[in-house]
Amino acid sequence: MVISASQRKILALAGVVVVLALGWYAWTMLQDDGPGEGFASGNGRIEATEVDIATKFAGRVQEILVGEGDFVTAGQTLARMQVDVLQAQYNEAVALRQEALHAVAAAQAQVALRESDVAAARAVVEQRRAEMDAARRRRARSELLAKEGASSRQELDDDRARFASTMAAVTASRAQVVAAQAAVEAMKAELTGAGARVAATEATIARIHVDIVDSELKSPRAGRIQFRVAQPGEVLAAGGRLLNLVDLADVYMTIFLPEPVVGRIALGSEARIVLDAAPQYVIPARVSFVASTAQFTPKTVETASERQKLMFRVKARISPQLLQQHLAQVKTGLPGVAWIKLDPGVPWPDSLAVRVPE
Repeated sequence: MVISASQRKILALAGVVVVLALGWYAWTMLQDDGPGEGFASGNGRIEATEVDIATKFAGRVQEILVGEGDFVTAGQTLARMQVDVLQAQYNEAVALRQEALHAVAAAQAQVALRESDVAAARAVVEQRRAEMDAARRRRARSELLAKEGASSRQELDDDRARFASTMAAVTASRAQVVAAQAAVEAMKAELTGAGARVAATEATIARIHVDIVDSELKSPRAGRIQFRVAQPGEVLAAGGRLLNLVDLADVYMTIFLPEPVVGRIALGSEARIVLDAAPQYVIPARVSFVASTAQFTPKTVETASERQKLMFRVKARISPQLLQQHLAQVKTGLPGVAWIKLDPGVPWPDSLAVRVPE
């Protein structure tokens, strides 16, 4: 049978297709599909806890002591705000406290003075009572002598008038005691008020002192400055950001896994992270978070296949001790793959054996 040129071309093309099909099949059979059924993986990016360093009050930035990329320690001073107004308020409050202390001292002196007035008034009462008793006895003798005719009527009237006068003097002196006691109570009330003013000024001083301390912005934790938002001389509103700090002790990769896989993941499960930028390294990690609710869900969930589309957020956290050993190499935003061990009894394959920079 003679084969035409067109038939030869068709046969050749068919042969090429067969060769390509066999090559694709061999490639799919021989490629590495991962470590197997006891593992799950997802794509993600390296992330870290970020902290904004912001001013508590509105004001002008005096100085920023760190730059982007600097490593900082917990409690380190990062920036300072101008405190001229706060310092003036502090000085004013100190002066008011001193004034209030003088008022307390004056009120205490007045209380002592009024109490001495009370003692003097009570002494006058005793004196007037003694005079009244003497006048009573004199009047009694005059009445007796007048009845016997041994004394004149005028002398009796004088003794009676003298007794009435001493009684009035006793009443008046007692009234002076009451007035002096009222003055003491009034001065004690003024002393209490002066003491309250001292306490108020001391509270004001303490508040302003806290505001001055808070105007010196300190790092709440160790980490690295990621970027500066403000510059010295800028005026910021309350809560205005100056710096962004990355906590390099809390670095993780977030991935999303389907519901059947998430149901097999326990907190603390072993994980491995492989970064696209450094595939030669395999970084050990552990699962630190598994979302309790799906992050994205189909509009209707009716069949088993639809339910498998439920995706849950999972965090693979790198050990802080390992991070401390390689702080200079830690960078956020790098993409990669996180592998999670679902079966604790299955060993990691050689391709996912831990390999970290020296």
